Amino acid sequence: MTDAANDIVEAPGLRVSHLGKTFHGATRPVFQNIDFTLGRSGRLAILGRNGQGKSTLIKMLGGILPATEGEIVWNMSSSWPIGFGGGFQGSLSGLDNIRFLARLYGRDYRDTLERVDAFAELGRSLRLPVKHYSSGMRARLAFGLSLAIEFDCYLIDELVAVGDARFQQKCQEELFQHRKDRAFMMASHDVHMVAHHCDRAIIIESGKCKIFEDVQEAVEIYSWLRAA
Repeated sequence: MTDAANDIVEAPGLRVSHLGKTFHGATRPVFQNIDFTLGRSGRLAILGRNGQGKSTLIKMLGGILPATEGEIVWNMSSSWPIGFGGGFQGSLSGLDNIRFLARLYGRDYRDTLERVDAFAELGRSLRLPVKHYSSGMRARLAFGLSLAIEFDCYLIDELVAVGDARFQQKCQEELFQHRKDRAFMMASHDVHMVAHHCDRAIIIESGKCKIFEDVQEAVEIYSWLRAA
């Protein structure tokens, strides 16, 4: 195999270089100089105390927020941030939003609807404008759609906190068992879930970022930061 072919095979699914974010009018960046790669079956946790930028990073990776500096290069398909309902058109019904996204991603509408309906369990609420949904209902719709459309990498922002224990278990089974060959990035405070499902971790603290190849080490340091 040639060197060029090796480069293609070994290219990571995601490469983030010198990434930084400063909101308009802010005196200091949320974070800066974030560098990491994610393999096509990698499982990376994003850890950080409230306000450190976990959700901001997830939204940047999902294309919701622009980067102030640096580069995000995807070589695999990625979901929108699961747990973020801002991508829906609020005046349209759940059904119309499903129809629009199925068309956008080139999926059969009826098949997509059946899969979303079976997972999200929204029933007749799918006929209502999404602006009348609770945050939990929006998250269910977003998760159901991301599973129905299928992606190489899932971006997860605390979605597992949505719904009752039965629904949370259903979410975990769909992601971590039925799609165990997919990549994901997960921003979460749940250190037990992170330690069980992730193999690497990033900790964001005071605008800086450190990546850990040993997820258990990252969990221990993050637990110490939360207790400080």
